[in-house]
Amino acid sequence: MQSFFKDVMKKMDATCEKLREDLSHIRTGRANTAILDGITIDYYGTPTPLNQVGSVSAPEPRLIVVQPWDSSLLKEIEKAILSSDLGLNPANDGKILRLPIPELTEERRKDIVKKVKKLGEDAKVAIRNIRRDANDQVKKQEKAHEISEDQMHDALDEIQKYTDEHIKKLDTIVKVKEDEVMEV
Repeated sequence: MQSFFKDVMKKMDATCEKLREDLSHIRTGRANTAILDGITIDYYGTPTPLNQVGSVSAPEPRLIVVQPWDSSLLKEIEKAILSSDLGLNPANDGKILRLPIPELTEERRKDIVKKVKKLGEDAKVAIRNIRRDANDQVKKQEKAHEISEDQMHDALDEIQKYTDEHIKKLDTIVKVKEDEVMEV
């Protein structure tokens, strides 16, 4: 039974980490190199992540700098950034790309917050699905007389406790990101 609870906890923790990762790709008013993680470049016929063809850094709060190791890739990188839905306009000086991070409008901030809340809700649904599956498994064990009715109720209470903890954790993650987005 202990390994069962560990498995449930591991799945719920993975859901929280996935939300954190998804939120790191959402643009805020500050420069964050993680927003470029989803961008791939056609590197001699192979789709390659941007961070594997050059260095990506944020030397200032409102600037991301991309310095490719092979300067012939500058045009390709510029094209990939422009075709992404990040709303960034790279400045190419022949050696590096500068990506100034524009101020977010109030309307854009509200749209981003809606997206953040939706991702948070999706994560909560995933946690609840994990809870449902775990509860079903415990009830099947009780029906098969592998555990007693008291053990089943204790297990269901434990699963609910894990669920509540993780929902709180998700709410905190979403709130932090919302505050970050709304910060002017």
